[in-house]
Amino acid sequence: MTKKTILITGCSTGIGLAAARGLRERGWHVIASCRQQRDCDRLRAEGFLSPLIDYRDAETITKGLAETLAATGGALDAVFHNGARGLPGAIEDLPTDGFRDLMESNLLGWHELTRQILPVMRAQGHGRIVLNSSVLGYVSMRFRGAYVSTKHALEGWADSLRIELRGAPISVSLIEPGPVTSAMRKNNAAQFFDWIDWEKSVHADRYRTGLVKRFKTEKQGLDPFELPAQAVVDKLILAIESPRPRARYRVTKPAHIMNLLRRLLPTKALDWVISKG
Repeated sequence: MTKKTILITGCSTGIGLAAARGLRERGWHVIASCRQQRDCDRLRAEGFLSPLIDYRDAETITKGLAETLAATGGALDAVFHNGARGLPGAIEDLPTDGFRDLMESNLLGWHELTRQILPVMRAQGHGRIVLNSSVLGYVSMRFRGAYVSTKHALEGWADSLRIELRGAPISVSLIEPGPVTSAMRKNNAAQFFDWIDWEKSVHADRYRTGLVKRFKTEKQGLDPFELPAQAVVDKLILAIESPRPRARYRVTKPAHIMNLLRRLLPTKALDWVISKG
């Protein structure tokens, strides 16, 4: 029996790496892509096919998919869009170039790869498209406006795509995690200090006692509701193996609680609750 194939992006650490290893153990033929060559080399040492795919570089998307299809005989049963970054900071402190760069990483590159994959899935008569979103895809948070914008846009994009694919044998599912163990905090710190001139901001005092303090603390405690990456992998398995995959899979208690609150509370009340978090 031919193994089912899946392309996973952002496999250097965290959710992507856990997904690549977990699905391989379940018998999937996993293509584990990364956006940096050194990470691809590390995964190749583990026995994975690991093409370089950087969502900000359309050429790597085309080449990475071509490498994938060459290795699978032209088949691709599923794709898990996972590679994404954050850029913390107040919206008024966010340089447009930084915002544009994040949109390329978290949305536009996903769009380009999906456009290239859809003809493959249509030709073979089936496919699963799974997108790693966030609780911040349906609620907002202070100093996360850039990331929130990309995830809100992704949710709308996915809803439109799902409706457009009605009647086609291709499903679209969103996974919406709350706090999950990953390298996101470390990566967020690098983006913040690269892009945000925080000491000259009107929010400097809040940054100093909040984001900057957390970023400069070597040992950071886990969020009380934080779950390991495997919690997301468990939902991914449902999205790619269930006969009737759901449109959305929420992960962690905060993801479920915030979904309930946004349905029950007036906007100003929800803003107050989030501001206290």
